[in-house]
Amino acid sequence: MKSPGGSIFPYYYKGGEIHCLKYGSKYNNEEKLFELMKQEEEFIFNTNKKLKIWVDMYETSVTNRVLQELSNNINNLRAHIDKLSFVGLSGINIWRLRRRIKKLGITQRISFYKDPEDAKTWLVNER
Repeated sequence: MKSPGGSIFPYYYKGGEIHCLKYGSKYNNEEKLFELMKQEEEFIFNTNKKLKIWVDMYETSVTNRVLQELSNNINNLRAHIDKLSFVGLSGINIWRLRRRIKKLGITQRISFYKDPEDAKTWLVNER
């Protein structure tokens, strides 16, 4: 089965199961990104389980509006998130997103990486 973003679901990696949110390569097309976020929310709600989620943000312009929608997306999915990792965000955008997540009171384990392999490995690592 494939998710709305085109990821194989479930995606097996190093003995674990990951869900990939492909929010990358949207460049400046915010409406396309926001529509995909809504579709992924519905897809995840229908899985009815906690997921280890990897979010690809490479080649997507991260404006204040994108950060707001991304933090809303995370907040909406919080009951379905076991662990969450991001790749492709700049240092300043990591800081900005962390602040928004903290204000929302989101307590799930969240990490930020430059290398997708490191992000996926952290997700399947049980520590």
